[in-house]
Amino acid sequence: MTLQRRTAIAMLVALGLAGQLPAQEPKASDGGSTALRVYLDCQGWFCDLDFYRTEITWVNWVRDRKGAQVHLLVTTQTTGGGGREYTLQYIGLEDFAGRQDQLRYVSPAASSEDEERRGLGQVMKLGLVGYAAKSVLAPRLQVTFDTPKDQGPSAQKPKDPWNYWVFRLGANGNFNAESRSRSSDVYGSVRATRTTDDWKLRFELEGSRNASHFEFDDGSTYDSKLKSGGANALVVRSLSDHWSAGLNAGARRSDRENLDLELRAAPGIEYNVYPYKESTRRQLTFLYEVSLNRYHYVDSTIYNQLTEARAAQSLTVALVTKQPWGSTNLSVQGATYLHDLSKNHVTVFGGMNLRILKGLQANLFGSFGRVRDQLYLSKEGSTDEEVLLRLRQLQTSYRYWVSVGLNYTFGSIFNNIVNPRFGGSDGMMFFF
Repeated sequence: MTLQRRTAIAMLVALGLAGQLPAQEPKASDGGSTALRVYLDCQGWFCDLDFYRTEITWVNWVRDRKGAQVHLLVTTQTTGGGGREYTLQYIGLEDFAGRQDQLRYVSPAASSEDEERRGLGQVMKLGLVGYAAKSVLAPRLQVTFDTPKDQGPSAQKPKDPWNYWVFRLGANGNFNAESRSRSSDVYGSVRATRTTDDWKLRFELEGSRNASHFEFDDGSTYDSKLKSGGANALVVRSLSDHWSAGLNAGARRSDRENLDLELRAAPGIEYNVYPYKESTRRQLTFLYEVSLNRYHYVDSTIYNQLTEARAAQSLTVALVTKQPWGSTNLSVQGATYLHDLSKNHVTVFGGMNLRILKGLQANLFGSFGRVRDQLYLSKEGSTDEEVLLRLRQLQTSYRYWVSVGLNYTFGSIFNNIVNPRFGGSDGMMFFF
């Protein structure tokens, strides 16, 4: 039996089960519910929790993994075609302790939000059927199969006329005004990507323009314009399950950073302690790059330079994990110019979301950077208006930001009901 046929059978099992089994109410005799208790661990904009609770009604959704029989952990990453690959990890608890299963779902780049969530929901059902088959729901399962019309010996693997190339054009603009002020932001980009197991290619053009106008009480006005743009190219070759090599090159300009033109070419090599196939769950990477840079400035810099060529090196260490106990994202980057090692920067970024105990979660996000390599600073300095409107990059020795949060939830463990009344737009309200 082919993989396609087995997948189709399993999907039909899930559909039959979803259509016939209503959500069960808690029942004390079996420790909480006759239906399978599932904790959905799915963080991010792509997780429409209300949708899955209303579409998959033959399980009991719980709000804490301590009360679940199955912990469903969903992680995601972008595919080369511009879509998303979802990895669904089914972790057995209580009677299913020690059992783990994994499924994947890939959404095409052109998928609508509804198509994407429905496709992911179908795969969720596939994985849950195996656990439901060993529960009190087993007698209610039905298996049916309808052979696809194109199934058979004559079916051929479709050819890709684009040879894995994906192109994306984008543009957006923001415009707002009051009686004494107005501003506009316009951005556009063109991107071409090609991703296979052996190669990763990305080419991009982008540009933006920001304009503002202000009128003051004395009748005077102030106008500002900022432009930025650039072209970037990334070529990466997979060497093994742990090693890859690549070239990152580009050109850009930025009024805010006093750059009329910057040219950069940076060959590099990366090592991942874990195999790349585990990237949705964990990564520990070491990326080393040596770059050649040429700068043309709008105004003379504080070092009396209008043009200069410099070589630099950088090392980035990044740890990403997504586990049942939470997630972490930690990275440290250090870079220095080779002509003067005192011209350097070190940036540390960290993000954690931890389940401390039942119902209690903590999150911490922040970054800190030690800055010693601002070669581009204008000798002319900045006006008060440019400082207030952040039109010029200012000299600094450090940068940081921090966000800390703690939340505790208690009460009923069941999370099946969706009631959208008085919810406004997606449950959000805006005040002006």
